[in-house]
Amino acid sequence: MLTPALGCRARIQKTGKVLGEFCRCYKEQFGVALFNSVRYEIEGTGGPQAQLLHRKVPLEDHVIYSGNIFQYIEENKKWRNRFCMVPHNYGLVLYENKLAYERQLPPRVLINSAGYKILTSVEQYLELVNNSLPGVTPKSGHSSILKCPTDFPLILWHPYARHYYFCVMTGKEQEKWRAVFQDCVRHCNNGISEDSKVEAPAFTDAIRMYRQSKEQYGTWDMLCGNETQVLSNLVMEELLPELRSTIAPRLKGKAPERQRTWIQVSDAVYRMVYELAKEQYDAAVARCEQERPQLESTIRTDMDQIITSKEHLASKIRAFVLPKAEVCVRNHVQPYISSILEALMTPTSQGFAEVREVFFKEVTDMNMNVVNEGGLEKLVEYMEKLSHLAFHPVKMQSCYEKMDQLKLEGLQQRFDVSSTSVFKQRAQIHMRQQMDDAVHTFETLLHQELGKLQGKDDLCKSIQRILERVLKKFDYDSSTVRKKFFREALLQITIPFLLRKLAPTCKGELAKFQELIFEDFASFILVENTYEEVVLQSVMKDIMQAVKEAAVQRKHNLYRDSMVMHNSDPNLHLLGEGLPIDWSEEYSGQPEAEPAAERRRRAKQVVSVIQDDEGALPYGAEALLQPGSPDIPPLSSPGQRSLRARGQPPAEELHMGLPVPRAGPPASPWVSASPRQLSQTKGGYTMK
Repeated sequence: MLTPALGCRARIQKTGKVLGEFCRCYKEQFGVALFNSVRYEIEGTGGPQAQLLHRKVPLEDHVIYSGNIFQYIEENKKWRNRFCMVPHNYGLVLYENKLAYERQLPPRVLINSAGYKILTSVEQYLELVNNSLPGVTPKSGHSSILKCPTDFPLILWHPYARHYYFCVMTGKEQEKWRAVFQDCVRHCNNGISEDSKVEAPAFTDAIRMYRQSKEQYGTWDMLCGNETQVLSNLVMEELLPELRSTIAPRLKGKAPERQRTWIQVSDAVYRMVYELAKEQYDAAVARCEQERPQLESTIRTDMDQIITSKEHLASKIRAFVLPKAEVCVRNHVQPYISSILEALMTPTSQGFAEVREVFFKEVTDMNMNVVNEGGLEKLVEYMEKLSHLAFHPVKMQSCYEKMDQLKLEGLQQRFDVSSTSVFKQRAQIHMRQQMDDAVHTFETLLHQELGKLQGKDDLCKSIQRILERVLKKFDYDSSTVRKKFFREALLQITIPFLLRKLAPTCKGELAKFQELIFEDFASFILVENTYEEVVLQSVMKDIMQAVKEAAVQRKHNLYRDSMVMHNSDPNLHLLGEGLPIDWSEEYSGQPEAEPAAERRRRAKQVVSVIQDDEGALPYGAEALLQPGSPDIPPLSSPGQRSLRARGQPPAEELHMGLPVPRAGPPASPWVSASPRQLSQTKGGYTMK
């Protein structure tokens, strides 16, 4: 058996070199990001006022999903029934069984799914595995690396880290779990918090600058996860070809065994790189934070002089670069902007229209059921479900699927867009946020209205009136969000293309502009960043005009920029600052002084967003299919002794810093991230 120790010293040296170069870039970008943040704080007026309310803690004390699924255990080559729970931070947590979860035993597996792909066939998986290790392919008729006992596998594949194998019994189950897994990947990919106004843009800009220094422009699929994961992916991208050429010739055994060994080696190296990346990145951040007070003091004291100095530099670079950039835009970008925009607009607008339709249908159905089945008690039951509609992977799937239609065709090759997944996932995150904003606004308005109602008829009319009110706000906010997404996506596609085109004639001449920067301001003004801003300005007018024309045509229900929302609610946002609404607690009719034993009992329950009665198979907290169930024959050795009697082994995987959850709803959030600006996620460009 080969181990990652083979050539370990060379791997460490290569990792250290990449991380060292990145940390240098990060320090440079930190000063620029700090200056931009302080300047925006002083000068910024913000964008349009959102009409919908934004929920601060959308999933507190809830889990997304829970149920049983079969997992392939590589150590003993057997399939085992596992209890899987997806908490509010979207980490996949697998326990030996539900009893182990209730007894607060450690989980067997904890997965941060950032960077993974969800595959639903063994053939898809084998194709990726064969491509990852060229020249090592099992002969026809020979055993492959994986055999699935059912026709419904679910495989989590990663280009560097270990793979995870699951299966279920029916196609309906497979679709449900696939939606859940995809939601986990989508959320974990979005792992850099937008709350960080300095560190996040400094990090993504440093990643972009580092890759551009290696002649790598365009989008990057592995810019996903938290900062350490992204850095690990950056190192592995350079390390893997060298590792493959060293390791592959020394692999022994049949093709499946060599493939399995290669995956294990790659995963072990990835873990080593992760630890080194975390250590060096944390140290770089600490150094920058130590210098931050002094830097910020200088910025606030000399803001006007810094701005004047930067404008002087920009004017000189503009005079040199802009004529070349404008020719490039006119010949190579402008003719394609409308085509790119149309390709983006159609699936995105269809997705947001589906969000509106799903929200409308859920509220309308609730209204009908409340009238037919009872009053306030039924309303509370339905509102508990509705309040987490945006985080229901299955109900939101029809919205997300609209983005699967996104295809840039020949444009993708022309502008070196490695794949459209960056834009798909970003739009899907916007959809989820808009749905939650709509739901939160609806429940806030309804909660305010309940005290004034006299009977069922009043309740029905109020729900309908509030629904119409919220839909108007949704249409306005949806238009604003989509236009911003289109502008940033167009910039993300065209700016790297322009930078590559201009590099041969412009990049080598940039060094001469360095002397225009005062030494005292060198931490806040970089020639490379100013050059990019000039290139951005060269194409911005065309992009703004294209989006404006699209809005005027109303083809995709976009409002014109000049349109102002009438009948706006200036006091609604004050209403949204109150405490979160707990429908079950407030309207349950139970006495406030609940016995401690009852509170402990309820705390152990899995409060799942997806309810038991929503599928043919019971997936909730109380009804789980066990290995001995007549509905699912056991796929592994029958009989499971008490975990406490035989002892619980340590978790197989504590992946990428996710902490081990306790039984019941987590008391505090894990590594959770709300949707953030595209420019802070994928190294794009923000317009302020």
